[in-house]
Amino acid sequence: MARGPAPAPGALLCALLWAAAAASGPGGSPAPAAFGRVYRGAVNISAERVYAFAYSSEPGQVDAVRVNVNSSSENLQYPVLFVVRQQKGVLSWQVPLIFRGLYQRTYNYQEVSRTLCPSEPTPEIRPSDQTIFVEVSSMAPFNIAYELLVTRLENFQLETNKAFNFTASPSQPQYFLYKFPQDVDSVVIKVVSDAVYPCSVVSVQDIVCPVYDLDHNVEFNGVYQSMTKQAAITVQRKDFPGEQFFIVFVIKPEDYACGGSVPSSIHGNVNRTWNLQRTKNLQVTIVPSIKKSVYVQAMFFSFLSFLSFYLGSVVVAFVHYIRVQRKASAGRLSPEDGSGIMTSSHPITASTPEGSSYGAIDESSSSGGHQLSSPERRPTAGSDTDSSVEEESDFDTMPEIESDKNVIRTKVFLYLSDLSRKDRRIVSKKYKIYFWNIITIAVFYALPVIQLVITYQTVVNVTGNQDICYYNFLCAHPLGVLSAFNNILSNVGHMLLGFLFLLIVLRRDILHRRAMEMKDVYTLDYGIPKHFGLFYAMGIALMMEGVLSACYHVCPNYSNFQFDTSFMYMIAGLCMLKLYQTRHPDINASAYSAYASFAVVICLAVLGVVFGKNDVWFWVIFSMIHVLASLALSTQIYYMGRFKIDGPDSDLGIFRRAAMVLYTDCIQQCSRPMYMDRMVLLVVGNLVNWSFAIFGLVYRPRDFASYILGIFICNLLLYLAFYIIMKLRSSEKLLPIPLFCIVATAVVWAAALYFFFQTLSSWEETPAESREKNRPCILLGFFDDHDVWHFLSAAALFFSFLVLLTLDDDLDTVRRDKIPVF
Repeated sequence: MARGPAPAPGALLCALLWAAAAASGPGGSPAPAAFGRVYRGAVNISAERVYAFAYSSEPGQVDAVRVNVNSSSENLQYPVLFVVRQQKGVLSWQVPLIFRGLYQRTYNYQEVSRTLCPSEPTPEIRPSDQTIFVEVSSMAPFNIAYELLVTRLENFQLETNKAFNFTASPSQPQYFLYKFPQDVDSVVIKVVSDAVYPCSVVSVQDIVCPVYDLDHNVEFNGVYQSMTKQAAITVQRKDFPGEQFFIVFVIKPEDYACGGSVPSSIHGNVNRTWNLQRTKNLQVTIVPSIKKSVYVQAMFFSFLSFLSFYLGSVVVAFVHYIRVQRKASAGRLSPEDGSGIMTSSHPITASTPEGSSYGAIDESSSSGGHQLSSPERRPTAGSDTDSSVEEESDFDTMPEIESDKNVIRTKVFLYLSDLSRKDRRIVSKKYKIYFWNIITIAVFYALPVIQLVITYQTVVNVTGNQDICYYNFLCAHPLGVLSAFNNILSNVGHMLLGFLFLLIVLRRDILHRRAMEMKDVYTLDYGIPKHFGLFYAMGIALMMEGVLSACYHVCPNYSNFQFDTSFMYMIAGLCMLKLYQTRHPDINASAYSAYASFAVVICLAVLGVVFGKNDVWFWVIFSMIHVLASLALSTQIYYMGRFKIDGPDSDLGIFRRAAMVLYTDCIQQCSRPMYMDRMVLLVVGNLVNWSFAIFGLVYRPRDFASYILGIFICNLLLYLAFYIIMKLRSSEKLLPIPLFCIVATAVVWAAALYFFFQTLSSWEETPAESREKNRPCILLGFFDDHDVWHFLSAAALFFSFLVLLTLDDDLDTVRRDKIPVF
């Protein structure tokens, strides 16, 4: 009884072959054929051949068949047509197979290999019989020879953690099947090759027939990316209901998509046969991706690492509080603790009326005995109202004030009291505009950016084109709709530390206001005037840098890189303004002019992205603007804002004034400039900026946004170094906290820059070339080198801000007419 049904499959197979033969008619009778055997023949308009390949499929087995055909004919008018009929589909192609490249170039291939769509596993217990018909025909009036070879693939289904090597060409694409193991929810497909070219495409497609495995249709379905030497695609089980997918490998007929050029031997519209040179050896390995627990660990690490900064700040504040309380109980408070209450017995304030000008401390001591005029009456120094009626013009428009400015600011030796003569409330309100303006800018800038990157991510998810975004695909961990969640999470440090800096500034601001209300003499007449508007703006800028960097890393590419750098320009600019404001509180730039300057810089950055690649005229204009702006700014800094060019008679007066200044300062006093320290700084600064201008004009770097950012950072570092050197030259000291912050800033910036220069991708190149730089994760199996750069740069910026905040704490007990200006 067990052997009775055995002949049934053979009888059924014979019946199918006879039925096909009867249906095909004369001259087209299917001939039984065997796998692994080469069949040679000739066809013409009246003679065609049909081959029938029968096989038995085991239960639960996926069988794949590959058809290899060849024809010696190069006649494009009469190609050989191959039609393969299966149980649920038809696949056809011609030989020579024609591929099209740029400018209508065509490439003809006479050898073609195609993998047929595999049969689905049958739920039957017994083996099932399958038949494949291959029909060969041509409309040629003469015989055309061909060869046919049909084989069954033994390694069609790939295994986890097992490398598989194979060869592909434009006319011989390959694809394989992969099924998710039971305990794996996500895998990474890693493909490598020893050769850069030919350019290839790796595609992940659902189990649907037909499979799109040719150059002109591989982008029609699934997820795909171009490749030279390396590619990686993360695939999640939830995206494939059948828990299996095809991995398709296509070799492109030209290399332009991967950054290569068309070889000189095939330029033109001439048809070429070019096959062996386009063969590529590939190796594919499928490895499990990280588990959900790693996501949780990475998030805890990110938040706890930066919340430790909050804990450290609380400890420092608590220690300072205990120190102040102990000194208060011992009755030996020092002025630097902010507790010097103004009394009539104080030697400085005994003769100073309560309503005197903010910072006006015995002006004769710093002005060579020349008693300067001052406003007749100003509001009480301790008041801190923000009346919208009071403006700077109410206190600073009288002719005698302008005269005083010219006398004071052109002195050879300036002290802080000379440049802190304006009413504190007016100046403080002027600097608060920085804070409110940057919030407005951040809202109006960030909302369109967020909308745009969401659109980018949606396009990537819908089209499957992973060449749009320049990720590090070997360490890109998706979450929800985001393709690289780790690059976004790593920016949390900028937001957390930016908010912490705002809290630290707020604490100092509150303590300063309390001291002002108590009319603390050390707050009114000692130390650097406290204005916190720029510090608040810096904190907001740091938080927005994190937000916009995260937006950029949603889909990093050439067109949205300025999102990642815009607030970097603002941070560098605000830091320079804050450094300058420290010793020049009355003559710093207004918020409107500062942000207008930042807007101009961002406009130049956008123009550089568009025109900065190959247009020499753009670099000529930009270099001229750069040099002229450096000279103009240097002039204003050198003369403390008192340099005026106004011709009294005609327009020629401008040139007459410029010539007179040049003669006076460069010829008569050529041996030694009037302001030596400022001159040294400005000469070095101009040399650095001119060097940048010449470098840009000669080399024309493609990454224009980073080029401008380099200009800002170099100028900031130069000014900070000058400031610290001049501070030490003036016999001022560095307290432990700012000294620690300086050391921490240097160390963390050095470590951060090391990881920054570990290039993991580059939108200056093609997506395929960029993927050659991809590297695996280095931290917790979740973060790559660029994520570590995000962590460290956030900490470095935070310490840099603390340096600016605490650098002059040692001057809190020094009279302002003893603090030099530099």
